[in-house]
Amino acid sequence: MKMSDYWTTMASLLGMLAFCQTIVQLVFPPELRLAFLHFLTRIRHVFSSHIYFDITEIDGVNTNELYNAVQLYLSSSVTVNDAVSSSNNNTRLSLTRVPNSSSVTFGLSNNDRITDVFNGVTILWEHVVVQRQVQSFSWRPMPEEKRGFTLQINKRDKALVLDSYLDYIVGKSEEIRRRNEERLLYTNSRGVSLDARSHPWDSVRFKHPSTFDTLAMDPEKKKRIMEDLREFANGQGFYQKTGRAWKRGYLLYGPPGTGKSSLIAAMANYLGYDIYDLELTEVQNNSELRKLLMKTSSKSIIVIEDIDCSISLTKRGKNKKKNGSYEYDPGLTNGSGLEEPGSSVTLSGLLNFTDGLWSCCGSEKIFVFTTNHIEKLDSALLRSGRMDMHVHMGFCKFPALKILLKNYLRLEEEDMDSVVLKEMEECVEEAEITPADVSEVLIRNRSDAEKAVREIVSVLKERVVKRRKSVGLKKKKQEGQEEEEEAEEEQEKRALDSPNRRNREVCGFREEEEEEDEKEK
Repeated sequence: MKMSDYWTTMASLLGMLAFCQTIVQLVFPPELRLAFLHFLTRIRHVFSSHIYFDITEIDGVNTNELYNAVQLYLSSSVTVNDAVSSSNNNTRLSLTRVPNSSSVTFGLSNNDRITDVFNGVTILWEHVVVQRQVQSFSWRPMPEEKRGFTLQINKRDKALVLDSYLDYIVGKSEEIRRRNEERLLYTNSRGVSLDARSHPWDSVRFKHPSTFDTLAMDPEKKKRIMEDLREFANGQGFYQKTGRAWKRGYLLYGPPGTGKSSLIAAMANYLGYDIYDLELTEVQNNSELRKLLMKTSSKSIIVIEDIDCSISLTKRGKNKKKNGSYEYDPGLTNGSGLEEPGSSVTLSGLLNFTDGLWSCCGSEKIFVFTTNHIEKLDSALLRSGRMDMHVHMGFCKFPALKILLKNYLRLEEEDMDSVVLKEMEECVEEAEITPADVSEVLIRNRSDAEKAVREIVSVLKERVVKRRKSVGLKKKKQEGQEEEEEAEEEQEKRALDSPNRRNREVCGFREEEEEEDEKEK
């Protein structure tokens, strides 16, 4: 066959097909064709062992939150890894990074599929993207593409998917969103309007690198805190069942430089919560304090650092009577029973802030107070329900010292000389050195690990010697004070005895004179 005859035949066939298509469109209108397709689909579903669910991006005029949840869930690393590792799956993934996100997320490309497994059930997801018909006029312009997910499962697994799987997806998506979003650090400022339309908190991005892995702290204490935080974050059902507000209080106390602020940062990074750093000196009164609490979001940590220095929260000026009641001591207050002249926020206002009716504004909130002097705080602030967990941040111990050596010098315990380790272990507790002081030595010598270790040992030994001398001086001073007190007591006894002796002597002299007078008579 000649080439010209071939092209002539092809043109005839194409013309016939176009003619037939025109005839079909004239005989069978679009509505009839669509109904016929739906009928075929129904027949296929009746005889099929699978069931399908469509989750569209836009439901009417509103955005479908379930679509966003599914999209975020399918971008998780577990689902993506399962899809990529599957040998029979040629899934094409798209890479995206949304605003205020700290990581790159994956997504399904148009009209592609991915498989998920939930409780042993295989679930097939398909990302369906079709062009939307051109709209002549619309008050609310719609996207050019119609997007959605199609969920394919076995009919016998319908109850499992509708009862558990979709709720699981929503919960997981919230967790992924919170983990991917950059956390914020908020602070309050004086003079900002607190009406319903304003936001009294100023925020910056929170990028503190502290984690529980790098925190110089006793491993057992660290483990207890992490378990407590995990139980709190997963305890919504427990708090609802017991009728308690979903909140928890932590009191961090100890000398300066022991890592209280680093622990707060590690807690925020561990849970993925924002931090509200509340400056009490900028709060004018109790009403403003309540309004600030109302403007905080859920899943947040509200921090008041150095609470003993912020306002007068020392032990209240009242003395307990024998019958259990209290009376105010004017010497400790201003004489009128008030907390302190000029104090903007009272202790009562702060107690209501942490444990009153206003403390349940929002949910999943953690209150963290720090102090260097726990003995100065009022006992009403320290009780359970307000400060549920007291964490003592003490001086550096040997396990914390090993963590610091690993963080700054990349030295493991087996990489160091056993003699040096023993010297450190013997000296570190008696030296009473803070993790901040140890960190400064390590930072200063981070380029030379051996020099850093030698200087650490030297610093620990110097502190031990100084402390022993200080303890010795205190003992001598205490012994001297005790001797002086004993001498003073002896002098007082002598002073008390001397008048009695003189009285006895005088009385004895008078008795002798009376006897001589009687003899003469």
